[in-house]
Amino acid sequence: MSKEYRMTDTERHLFHQGTYYACAEKLGAHPAEAGGKRGFFFSVWAPGVKSVQVIGSFGGWTEDGGFMEPGADGVWSLFIPDADVGQLYKYRIVTADGETLYKADPCGFRCEMRPGTASETVDLSGYVWRDGAWLSGRQNHFQKPLNIYEVHLGSWRRHEDGSFLSYRECADALIPYVKDMGYTHVELMPLTEFPFDGSWGYQVTGYFAPTSRYGAPQDFMYFVDRCHKSGIGVILDWVPGHFCRDAHGLCRFNGKKLYESFEHKQWGTFNFDFGRPEVRSFLISSALYWIGTYHLDGIRVDGVSSMLYLNFGVDDPKEKRFNKNGTEENLEAVSFLQELNGAVGKYFPDVFTVAEESTAWPLVTYPPEKGGLGFHYKWDMGWMNDTLQYETERFEHRRYHHNLLTFSMMYAFSENFILPLSHDEVVHGKKSLIGRMPGSYEQQFAGLRLLFLYQICHSGAKLTFMGNEIAQFIEWRFYEQLQWFLLEYDKHRQFQSYVRRLNRLFLEQPALWSENYSWDGFQWMDADNSAQSVLIFSRTGADGDRCLAVLNFSDTAYPEYRIGVPEAGSYKELLNTDAAEFGGETPDSIARYKSEAVPMHGQKQSVSLRLPALGGILLRCDRKTAKKSIKTGEPSCSQTRKNSNQPTPQN
Repeated sequence: MSKEYRMTDTERHLFHQGTYYACAEKLGAHPAEAGGKRGFFFSVWAPGVKSVQVIGSFGGWTEDGGFMEPGADGVWSLFIPDADVGQLYKYRIVTADGETLYKADPCGFRCEMRPGTASETVDLSGYVWRDGAWLSGRQNHFQKPLNIYEVHLGSWRRHEDGSFLSYRECADALIPYVKDMGYTHVELMPLTEFPFDGSWGYQVTGYFAPTSRYGAPQDFMYFVDRCHKSGIGVILDWVPGHFCRDAHGLCRFNGKKLYESFEHKQWGTFNFDFGRPEVRSFLISSALYWIGTYHLDGIRVDGVSSMLYLNFGVDDPKEKRFNKNGTEENLEAVSFLQELNGAVGKYFPDVFTVAEESTAWPLVTYPPEKGGLGFHYKWDMGWMNDTLQYETERFEHRRYHHNLLTFSMMYAFSENFILPLSHDEVVHGKKSLIGRMPGSYEQQFAGLRLLFLYQICHSGAKLTFMGNEIAQFIEWRFYEQLQWFLLEYDKHRQFQSYVRRLNRLFLEQPALWSENYSWDGFQWMDADNSAQSVLIFSRTGADGDRCLAVLNFSDTAYPEYRIGVPEAGSYKELLNTDAAEFGGETPDSIARYKSEAVPMHGQKQSVSLRLPALGGILLRCDRKTAKKSIKTGEPSCSQTRKNSNQPTPQN
């Protein structure tokens, strides 16, 4: 063979030890040459079975030949001459009990378009990447703005006949849209091959194959390449916690439990056996393969809570499991996640990992050597739940639930958080975001504009699901495109324009992101005004620039509302959510406010402004006037920046 695809003794040892992270190089189907003939070399791990055959379109699907050579350690291999790119195949496995199974390749790099279930031979060596400049500049992500647009490729937009856009068509349509709207990254719901559309990609059969729904692997490479050339990062949802029970997948791969440990009662799937070394090698190889082969900038690990707890979703006390210490933590999963994050950090130090973890598990974003799981970021599900619960409250009741808005700052810097308004919050009867807003039609839009300003000004990175930015009233439907026709109506078009302006403003103001993960970047000015449902806080950047957020969650406008400011000088209104151009009632103008020596909110200086109902105002301290104010004895913007020695998570 032109390249040796058989595992070396060292690689086999590492594979069975759980530390071989290059399964994609030796398992699966690879174009090869032997004896002067071109073909494909196949290799699969199937221990404890009688025989394994490769059957496929190159042999007319006959079951007379294609017998693989067994290895003593359960790794089977075979070179098939004249096998070509684009041919379908499966493994025919006869188990120790004589049962015949037909399996797709666990390390297959492309899968047959559903409802077909075969794997497909592919050669990925020909794609030429052009994103070198992007890759060389993506370090230090903690010091950069992170505003994520979460996307389900199958329903963002479709053709008129209802068919999917391809990866390349998404590159032409989605990327310019994301760029124009001011997002920094796209997060793609799972593209690892999956059989059932209704699972949204979260029940996987192909851990090394981009779904064929949208095209070939090279087409996905093109999509990522185009994202990078447009300055957009790419994050992929990745699902190592469980897999579906479809017969052609990983379930009972050798007739017994091989990849799986026990059934996930809540989802009808199987949890991976994180204690089996070969499974750890397989999964970590999958993550590194996606990052390396497709140049991903981050992976978001789905369902981390379901991995960490042995009894996640188990209600019957008789079915509960416990670890060796008599507690419910899945110690093997904890070790796996630490190993996964360590491997990503070792081989791709400029790539980040994100945990979807919905409990109070400690130190998720701390390094393993400090007892942490090693993720870079964690979704702040507490902020999301509290905020959306508050938003559903009637205006006259909000004063009694004010703590739902402020509690997040009690733990805001215990982890590196991303604030998610994700797909999970606009399905299953939860209503769309705008559908949660109380009040009249106009008040619903006003409330949603305020929610988005609150999110963008709060400490932490940001994430919003597609459709939220056009204020879609219906819940997300995976089987059809977003309701883009809504942009024919003024309110929806104005709201989209507002989100665009807000996102761009976020990028322009380092005060809103350069100190996102420590108290250095946040200061309460007034957190306790529950009677009027008003929040006031400041955000400070690494350079000392300061922005001030004034948020009114009540349906009462205040023509003259005085707020304390931390320094003397002039304040420019960067954004007013009630501006007429966004569908509000405040005339479009750039307001400026001169501070006065009137004490308020514990500050010596204050300004008086008009605070709209269900409205927010973002102010920026004018550094020029602040520098002049030093002569008056008042602190300037740069002088009032808080310094903290509080330890932070991963950074």
